[in-house]
Amino acid sequence: MDERSNMLWFKSSRSDGSRNCVEVAFLPNSLVGMRDSKNPTGPALTFTATEWSAFTSAATRGEFER
Repeated sequence: MDERSNMLWFKSSRSDGSRNCVEVAFLPNSLVGMRDSKNPTGPALTFTATEWSAFTSAATRGEFER
């Protein structure tokens, strides 16, 4: 069994409910997981708390907008 299935994955409250989203889980040891909601058993990315904070701060500032 994939141990990620036991984790509490969630989508943003701004998600429109479609399956085309990323999901996030707060993992043990201050890690954060991110996966594609269309493929929950596929690969997931893992970030440290510092990396996750830097990513979410940059996204909030609009650094990834086209």
